[in-house]
Amino acid sequence: MWIEDYALIGDMQSAALVGRNGSIDWLCLPRFDSPSCFGALLGDRKNGQWWIGPSHAERPRADRRRYRGETLILESEWDTPTGTVRVIDFMPTRHANPDLVRIVEGVSGTVDMATEIRIRFDYGRIVPWVRRTDGLLQAVGGPDSVWLHSPVPLQGGDYAHRAGFRVSEGERLAFIFTWHPSHEPKPVEIDPYEQLTATEELWDEWVAQCTYRGPWREAVVRSLITLKALTYAPTGGIVAAPTTSLPEDLGGVRNWDYRYCWLRDATMTLDALIGAGYLDEARAWRAWLLRAIAGRAQDLQIMYGVAGERRLTELELDWLPGYEDSRPVRIGNGAVDQLQLDVYGEVMNSLHLSRVSGIEPDHRAWTIQRELIAYVEEHWDEPDEGLWEVRGPRRHFTHSKVMCWVALDRAVKQVESFGKAGPVARWKEARDRIHAEICDKAFDPVRGTFTQSYGSRELDAALLLIPIVGFLPPEDPRVIGTVEAVQRELMVDGFVLRYPVCADNDVDGLPGGEGAFLACSFWLAEALAMIGRKDEAVELFERLLSLRNDVGLLAEEYDPRYGRMVGNFPQAFSHVPLIHVARALS
Repeated sequence: MWIEDYALIGDMQSAALVGRNGSIDWLCLPRFDSPSCFGALLGDRKNGQWWIGPSHAERPRADRRRYRGETLILESEWDTPTGTVRVIDFMPTRHANPDLVRIVEGVSGTVDMATEIRIRFDYGRIVPWVRRTDGLLQAVGGPDSVWLHSPVPLQGGDYAHRAGFRVSEGERLAFIFTWHPSHEPKPVEIDPYEQLTATEELWDEWVAQCTYRGPWREAVVRSLITLKALTYAPTGGIVAAPTTSLPEDLGGVRNWDYRYCWLRDATMTLDALIGAGYLDEARAWRAWLLRAIAGRAQDLQIMYGVAGERRLTELELDWLPGYEDSRPVRIGNGAVDQLQLDVYGEVMNSLHLSRVSGIEPDHRAWTIQRELIAYVEEHWDEPDEGLWEVRGPRRHFTHSKVMCWVALDRAVKQVESFGKAGPVARWKEARDRIHAEICDKAFDPVRGTFTQSYGSRELDAALLLIPIVGFLPPEDPRVIGTVEAVQRELMVDGFVLRYPVCADNDVDGLPGGEGAFLACSFWLAEALAMIGRKDEAVELFERLLSLRNDVGLLAEEYDPRYGRMVGNFPQAFSHVPLIHVARALS
């Protein structure tokens, strides 16, 4: 299946991907970054999968699917020669152990159904020991254990369990899949129908808080629900995506683990949540941020685990063939050890936004900010790996310098607007020095555009953020020239690349190409709106919205070469700027 053939369900601690054919091909438990128990997404059925569907054809695609209203409850329907059947998939809010519920519901007539489940722990590597206990199926493998309640008898064979059954109009059959640590006693069984009602009410109440009333409300609400689904509720951290190693280049090596929390997402995510009225989520995200970054400023990382873990060692899983043979499959992320100076600006801007929005101050925040600013003053003029986590040589990336300017600018604003104590005159002088250097060394006067790094000719879509973060006003000719240069040189089939990826450009140190980065295309739409070209902005925005799959989700990138989504899915960094652009155009 293509990446866009999947839908997301989750419980704000983990998430599953459900295919159009009724198969669950990805689920990590008990957390987003735990090993998978269904891993067919990065391999095949033998790496773990749970399928339910009509038995009249070989795993037919659903004729229709949708989320129930403004929730994360997925409904898939099949029309067969003998009737129509619906499968309802959801994960209830977790009280103790994580549950996955699949309800088969007869809509009309009578339909012959089938199911097959292959449980594989540790990313498809461990085939568990399975036994029947108290009428349930229990699978155990190392630290993991799963209990499966099935309303129909399951028969084992070939390291899988299968059943055929029939459902008639008005009939409902509920399957319940519950994970727990293998050393703990059998978990309490839930009532699936009570949990279905409770889950629907939870989402209805949450969506009711949304303050956005513009013309793109459906897209904004679905993006907000997706961000909420990617939130690790116990800590408030938000993962970039629930998947690992979905390729940026089909069949290539650009395959990364995105099940972690990036600091650079902080500013945009906070702004999106605050702008839509979700201050509780913004508070939780700020609290996670302060806990994660606590310590010496020089130890600041670009990303952390969902609970603030710092050691995210990158490994390759050589037993998995990868999505469409895209190897290697990676867990962990080696970029955690990179120097990316822009994150200091992201953090400072995040904490400034939270204060401006009226969120009550945290007494620890300013002490941490003073430490961060001291580091920026000392190191802003060093080369780094930059926003895109390049694995090539360090450079003086323009975006990194701009975000160092943002860090100092927000520190000055904290003093001037909120009475914080600090050497504001020194900070202003450093801020102005950075601004002057960027305008001198990163601007190409012949082409009338800023460039990716000092002295280079390459462009970078991150330059579109220059007016958005306030480095220069939108009407500045240098801003307009940069926006127009990005349109000329980085657009492919109407979408924006991050930077040129070709044989003679070694900026990222990796072979192969990639698709158009969706966040960059949204940035262009926002920048066009800021410089007064609203009609073009709306046209681009509508084109981007048309890329969403049938249930409103976006991956990291879109590859015009294949007409397909690529990269990890769904991607917070795509849905956050969608919300920003909708607000800007409204």
